Amino acid sequence: MSADAPAIRNPILPGFYPDPSVCRVGDDFYLVNSTFEYFPGVPVFHSRDLVNWRQIGHCLTRRSQLNLAGVAPSDGIYAPTIRYHDGTFYMVTTVREAAPGFRNFYVHTKDPAGEWSEPVWVDQGGIDPSLWFDADGRVYFTSNGTGWAPVRGAYQCEIDIATGRRLTDTRFLWTGIGGGYPEAPHLFRRGEFYYLTLAEGGTADGHMTTIARATTPWGPFESCPHNPILTHRSLMNPIQATGHADLFEDARGHWWAVFLGIRYPYEHFHNIGRETFLAPVRWTDDGWPVVNEGERLPLELPCAALPPAHPWPARPPRDDFDAPRLGLEWVTLRAPLAENLSLATRPGWLSLRCAPETLDDLASPAFVARRQQHAESRFSARMEFAPATEQEEAGLAVLLDHRHHYAILLTRRGGQAQVIVRQRVGDLAVETHSVPAPDGPLTLEIHATPTHYHFRANGEEVGSAPARYLSTEVAGGYTGTVLGLYATAQGQDSSNVAHFDWAEYDSAK
Repeated sequence: MSADAPAIRNPILPGFYPDPSVCRVGDDFYLVNSTFEYFPGVPVFHSRDLVNWRQIGHCLTRRSQLNLAGVAPSDGIYAPTIRYHDGTFYMVTTVREAAPGFRNFYVHTKDPAGEWSEPVWVDQGGIDPSLWFDADGRVYFTSNGTGWAPVRGAYQCEIDIATGRRLTDTRFLWTGIGGGYPEAPHLFRRGEFYYLTLAEGGTADGHMTTIARATTPWGPFESCPHNPILTHRSLMNPIQATGHADLFEDARGHWWAVFLGIRYPYEHFHNIGRETFLAPVRWTDDGWPVVNEGERLPLELPCAALPPAHPWPARPPRDDFDAPRLGLEWVTLRAPLAENLSLATRPGWLSLRCAPETLDDLASPAFVARRQQHAESRFSARMEFAPATEQEEAGLAVLLDHRHHYAILLTRRGGQAQVIVRQRVGDLAVETHSVPAPDGPLTLEIHATPTHYHFRANGEEVGSAPARYLSTEVAGGYTGTVLGLYATAQGQDSSNVAHFDWAEYDSAK
């Protein structure tokens, strides 16, 4: 196939970008994903051809919108949905806070690349909410029945979109086809029918998407005769765990599905998280959707129905920290503490204070990270740092959660500066490798392969660690690995600062 031929090259968003949702405005498409314990919350992507996507912002950028203090790994923001109506964008989602638990809200804006509103709360339980704006002006709020309903499945109420107030009682809609954990309901209309999709089977290898329809938004819902409409369960395929789909139409009348999936780079372990995939949808003569003609989805799919190609300028792999704000690819853990990171202390450098919080804590350490998007990749940075004590340290880390992470760091041992590789796996934390630190600035590197992470200082390998122990299959949870820069004084007060001149991420292939 020619490199210029229209094709879907999946995943369209590699790395930790799960639970995708899309809306269309004219010829433009906007996509959002879950972010769990990371801040800012809910990235917003823009595309004109469904294949090339660029991040234009985040929905949740202020602590008044999102309080992640103390949340556990894989809590925080769940499964957002993005919709557009009458000149306004809406993003509706679930937040699982340390207290009081699950709550649902939405934010809105006229400009998806700008600031979004303060949260509008909706008094309906469950997770994975969605909105549908009907032609008669009614607005339906749909969520699942986790934790509060007598029957698992999709539930719905009508709301006042200006206030979030429920205008009707919450009513049960559909339980799905019997798969575990029915969630992620999306209501939409096509022709004479209202369609309702569900994710079922859990978010691992048994994942799937099912659909039902009715002549009213309240049902009764008739299950599709060829359910599930999307699944890779029990199939040998490079893409697994497909599900949590959002169906939408483009300006030319073609239909599409975005959904999550995973790739196993090594045996049955994956560490870079659930990713975003795309497939074409065809409607049968009797009004049911068929995803990718009912066939398993390959990594590359010729597709003449795609909109005209519209690539964006490539982002440089290196961030020189010359801008007044961090780039949109960077995130922090939970609620960022402004006093712990600065782009102004030393202009052109990212400065991280040796704060008391560590990567082992359910806290907000001085840690700035980006997603690992390729099983084979390199992440490196140039650092200037002079540790004064054995508690002060700074370096690079690859992190899945506070109990599963590796680091290459500069600290002091026995009165001498040392470069150390540390592995944290569950209750075990071990310094596996140590070499004397050279004088002057350090260029540190984490080289990821499908089986190992290799750690280098000034080009020399210091040690390595197995990738499998940072996998979802070992650690659990819903996130993926991130690669970042950090500093800490390990519970001590310190004013010492690590300065990073640049950081670079690139696929190693």
